[in-house]
Amino acid sequence: SGLCTGLIVHITAAAAGISAAIYQSAVAFSIVKYAGAAYLLFLAYQSFRQKSAGFNVEAKDSLNRRALYQKGVVMNLLNPKVSLFFLAFLPQFIHPGTFNVTTQMLVYGMLFLIQAFAIFVMISLFAEKVGDRLRRNPQAAKKVHLLEGSLFALIGLKIAVSQR
Repeated sequence: SGLCTGLIVHITAAAAGISAAIYQSAVAFSIVKYAGAAYLLFLAYQSFRQKSAGFNVEAKDSLNRRALYQKGVVMNLLNPKVSLFFLAFLPQFIHPGTFNVTTQMLVYGMLFLIQAFAIFVMISLFAEKVGDRLRRNPQAAKKVHLLEGSLFALIGLKIAVSQR
């Protein structure tokens, strides 16, 4: 749900033209891009530090849902590619003569949000089942933390060195 909250911000920004302004400003784009890359590298660092820690089997229900939500929001907001996606994708479906352009952007954005939410729910259900199995295997924790850290680091570095 944190990722979807971030999508709401991106959709609103795209509809209001804010994303276009950020994309046109090299400085603003660079700030968002490097902040997002730094955050992903920070998450990679945290994952690598936990590499030797196992999964806490008893803490399944004690996952801090608020912290997970906040992490999803921050990750989504600091990803400039999400803004660029809405700037590149949604305008293809806009018909200036039919309705207000902003309204059309919001409607298409909300349709995208609904399908994204459905996909995130399915992924969550799948992840819960896989997580239950992983919690029973202490060796899996090391591999998962290493994989997680590697993915965050690779994505963070890719964002940092990418052009618009």
